[in-house]
Parts: sequence; C-alpha cells; structure tokens
Amino acid sequence: MAGHTQNEITIAAPVDLVWDMTNDVANWPNLFSEYASADILSREGNKTTFRLTMHPDENGKVWSWVSERETDRDTLSVTARRVETGPFAYMNIRWQYEEVPEGTRMVWTQDFEMKPDAPVDDVWMTDNINRNSKVQMALIRDRIEQAAGEREPVPSLTD
Repeated sequence: MAGHTQNEITIAAPVDLVWDMTNDVANWPNLFSEYASADILSREGNKTTFRLTMHPDENGKVWSWVSERETDRDTLSVTARRVETGPFAYMNIRWQYEEVPEGTRMVWTQDFEMKPDAPVDDVWMTDNINRNSKVQMALIRDRIEQAAGEREPVPSLTD
C-alpha cells in the first residue's frame, strides 16, 4: 500500500505573488512554521536542490532531508521529490497553482510509501500529512495575504 494525499487552499492574492513567495525555498522558514532552516545546495535551470531541517519534535529529534524541486511557470506547477528519503521508500510532491476569481488556488498532492522498518506506516503518515498540510497551508495563506495587503497601492491625496 502507498500513501496519497491531496490538499488545497485558496489565497486572496495574485498568482504571481503566490508563485514567487511559495517558490522562494530559502525563505521557507519564514513561510512555514515547521522548518528551522532551508539551505540551497544547488540550482540548475528550474531545478533547486535543498536541505530542509525541521524544528525539534516533541522528543527533541531534529529531522532533516534533501529534496529536489523543479518549477514550471508556464503550467503553474512544481514537481518535487526527496533525494534523501529517510523513513520513506519515496516521497513525490506536486504543487499546482490556478488563478481563480477569489485569487489563487494552490493544491499539494503527495505520493509516498514508508519503508518497512519506518516507525510509522502509510496510513499513519497519510493522516499526519493531511493534518499538517491544512495547518501549513492556512499559515501560508495568511502570510501571503498579509504581504498582498502590504503591496496594495496607497491612494495619494491628489487622487
């Protein structure tokens, strides 16, 4: 059995702002609450290889891994995969963006499988990813909407 999740949120901001902020991997610690650091290891064309390090978990363990992320601005999509898979046999993620009347719809689709000796199984990880994705997406939405509000043009007194 493999794990599969799909979560989405609509952000009241232009697609260009959502795209730029969510694809600025080096800034992810300011966008997500779970990452302590994001270190860019290499960039080649539209592909970025980076190390994510999480804040310590409830047991004090710090999780870290290397991922690759390839952006395709023309199709408003991103594909990513873990290079250092840790407890996962594999982890593939697709981000899809869509302009909608309310702003930008962002969808995360994750396909994965836990290794047989992982401390949790696919069902547990599916539930965990679904729970955490909702929290992180809401936080990202709020931070991008705040940034969008700060970029609104201020009318001059002569308008």
